[in-house]
Amino acid sequence: MPKITYIQFDGTESSVDAALGTTVMNSALENLIPGIDADCGGEGSCATCHVLIDESWISKVGEPSESEESMLDLNPDRAANSRLSCQINVTPKLDGLIVNLPEFQY
Repeated sequence: MPKITYIQFDGTESSVDAALGTTVMNSALENLIPGIDADCGGEGSCATCHVLIDESWISKVGEPSESEESMLDLNPDRAANSRLSCQINVTPKLDGLIVNLPEFQY
């Protein structure tokens, strides 16, 4: 299983094994990672699973879809490396992925 490291705004790190075929959001929820609320249940319509992808992983994670871009544009704290974790599927190539959780989600 790929390992994903979630870094809280205060620097606390949690590394978890993520099941293939799930999402970065589901992996966080299953492992009780704080800062991922997922109010819409992974539909990409609320942005409460917003994460900041570590710069070294942006190309491996890929670009957001047009609908994800639209949702991210509504977020005043959006950054160039912002993604909705519900839209990132866990695949073997994401083993070692590092995501940061923004301060406003606490």
